[in-house]
Amino acid sequence: MHVEENQEPLPPEIDFCVDDFRPEDAEGLTRLFQSVYGDGYPIRLFYDPQAIISANADGSYYSLVARLSTGEIIGAQHLYRSAPYQALYEWGVGLVLKEYRSAGVFSRLAVFLHDDFLPRTPHIEEVFGESVCNHTHMQKAVLRCGYCETAIEVALMPSEAYRKEQSAAGRVATICSFHCRKPRPQLVYLPAAYDPELREIYSGLTDTRELASAVRGVSAGKATKAEMSIFDFAQVARIAVHEAGDDLGLCIAAHEEEAATRKVVVFQVWLNLSEPWIDAAVETLRAAGYFFGGVLPRWFDNDGLLMQKLLCPPDFDGIVPASERANRLLEVIRSDWERVACINQNR
Repeated sequence: MHVEENQEPLPPEIDFCVDDFRPEDAEGLTRLFQSVYGDGYPIRLFYDPQAIISANADGSYYSLVARLSTGEIIGAQHLYRSAPYQALYEWGVGLVLKEYRSAGVFSRLAVFLHDDFLPRTPHIEEVFGESVCNHTHMQKAVLRCGYCETAIEVALMPSEAYRKEQSAAGRVATICSFHCRKPRPQLVYLPAAYDPELREIYSGLTDTRELASAVRGVSAGKATKAEMSIFDFAQVARIAVHEAGDDLGLCIAAHEEEAATRKVVVFQVWLNLSEPWIDAAVETLRAAGYFFGGVLPRWFDNDGLLMQKLLCPPDFDGIVPASERANRLLEVIRSDWERVACINQNR
């Protein structure tokens, strides 16, 4: 998610409506992205009007727009699939033209999304957002909508994505916040290394979880089932581990080797917290230089655990949490990253 605020007053005659996407909005959306980001936004779909129309038609994206009476698109927010579980949608890609940022465009879009659009889309069972941490505007907006902060992705977005706005000097972290639309009670196994931290995160969720300690070891001969997605512009690799086997270390190393050829500097691994042997999986990743990221509710339908690894310097001092809960989470993550840095320094 990204939006900057502008304090300049608007003329009183400015008026707009918020609405569902129409195919005729596609070119206006493309112009909006070009105006705000130039050619630097990493999701290239938004520079192709026909691709925007197709994505809205098949349900992989839902565009919600702010439209002037002339038809000009001055702002937008989106719901889209970005997690393994197809009923979990991300709320993001929010932007407003600079000259309209004091008109309440973003707030009205957020109200429309939650009070009008989501009640009409019962197939969306959970919603999450990735709020950038170089400012607190988006974080506060998400909290006002009842979301719960559960994870921080360190150094996720490259500064190039914010070049035109000049709002970030280095790579930007994001805070993941979740909102339950349809309850999904489940049994979650907590790895020993992060048991207290995970219990604290789970205490803030509105959905029901039964928490249990993970068991030691993993079934001999069990094969890892994982898939990797690489985002070249962001230099990020995401590895979804649907099932962790005793070959997890070899599997992750092979993916890292492949990602290195594409200059990846940020690695994320998603582990499945429904697996009783997740303790062994976590220890394997910790030994390979990964550190804690947080909880990803409903990620596989079952909850996920985010582990991350950086080949670039993190800017922890540039992360600006908007709440005490997020600040405590950041402290845990920074401490675990320092553990990894210390190990690497002593090798």
